[in-house]
Amino acid sequence: MTAYTDLVASIAATDAGYSAHVTDDWKQGRTTYGGLSAALCVEAAQRAFPDAPPLRSGQFAFVGPAAGELSIEVKTLRQGKSTLFVAVDLLGEQGVATHGVLTFGAARASEVSHEDAPSPAVAAPDQCEPFFPSDPNRAPHFSSQFEVRMAGGTRPLTGEAPEYLLWIRHRDPAASTLAALIALADTPPPPAMSLFPRFGPISTMTWSLDVVGLPPEGDDGWRLLRSRAETIGDGYSTQTMDLWDANGRPLILARQNVAVFV
Repeated sequence: MTAYTDLVASIAATDAGYSAHVTDDWKQGRTTYGGLSAALCVEAAQRAFPDAPPLRSGQFAFVGPAAGELSIEVKTLRQGKSTLFVAVDLLGEQGVATHGVLTFGAARASEVSHEDAPSPAVAAPDQCEPFFPSDPNRAPHFSSQFEVRMAGGTRPLTGEAPEYLLWIRHRDPAASTLAALIALADTPPPPAMSLFPRFGPISTMTWSLDVVGLPPEGDDGWRLLRSRAETIGDGYSTQTMDLWDANGRPLILARQNVAVFV
């Protein structure tokens, strides 16, 4: 199994940007796992702009499949006094696979402060059962990279309300960067699958996320993720995705549009 930190360490600079090699254990079907695709875009942008302020938000369009040898191109859209807008294209043999627009912004003094993203009360990870099947042939390849435990909600094909509540963390204990957090935040299948009458293909189309906090250094890596489908119809699903650290501090607030083929 290729650890996240080993995969990221192999990213190399090229004349056009960067190159990366994604192994099969990071695939989701015939393409690279979406969370990793987004993380590679963030990694490349941070290397291209090492003095950029913190990442505040990212919008990703998963345009097509890509695996194996990939290239990454980074371009400045606009740079101001406190903000930087960057476009990133992750390319495979068939062209653009993932297109990202990243917004970096420096912190500044403000008289206004508000937070209303409370973490659900759940049992500790060691008291929760695994979410993915123990049989590797029944789980997506990339799922072996993560520990996922069921803190509430449901599973695919149950017919129950489409919401997951999961403890998640990298199996690679060194995966502690912001990009690694983004790679983690897309771990579960779409909650719309809880209403599927049978297994069928899905494809995430877009992912918009806001980074609202960072976990403390040196913690145990567990993050609580709630993913809830708001609408399912006409072959598409919209869903919200919220991520907290183990102390209940919000880290990422996001939403996705997913194509469903059932």
